[in-house]
This record gives sequence, C-alpha cells and structure tokens, in this order.
Amino acid sequence: MARNNRVLVPEAKAALESFKLEVANELGLTNYDSIDKGNLTSRQNGYVGGYMVKRLVEMAERQMSGGTK
Repeated sequence: MARNNRVLVPEAKAALESFKLEVANELGLTNYDSIDKGNLTSRQNGYVGGYMVKRLVEMAERQMSGGTK
C-alpha cells in the first residue's frame, strides 16, 4: 500500500507543523522538531500522529454540530 503524506492544502502546512509540535509537547515529547525521529519508538511517533487525528476529528465534529472551539 502506497502512502501519500502530501499536504492537500499547502496554505495549512505551517499550521499543521505547529499543531504537530503542540501535540508532541502535550504527550511529553519536548523538542520534537529538533530530535531525530529515528531514535523514537514507533509507538512514540504513532502517538503523535494518532492524537493529531483524534483532535482533528473532534474539531470537525464540533464544527459540524455547530459547537464552538
């Protein structure tokens, strides 16, 4: 299965990067932008992506329901 990690909305790239660092920090991975991701476990790297998806789904659900934040 091919993976495609390209950003679909290029204008959102900076916001996604900032969001990734925010999530990593919340998970206790400080300096995530400057550390070698190869030295992290698959679980640690997976948590960042998984938690980002969880938060994005929550935001979309709130927006679709007419809620705020």
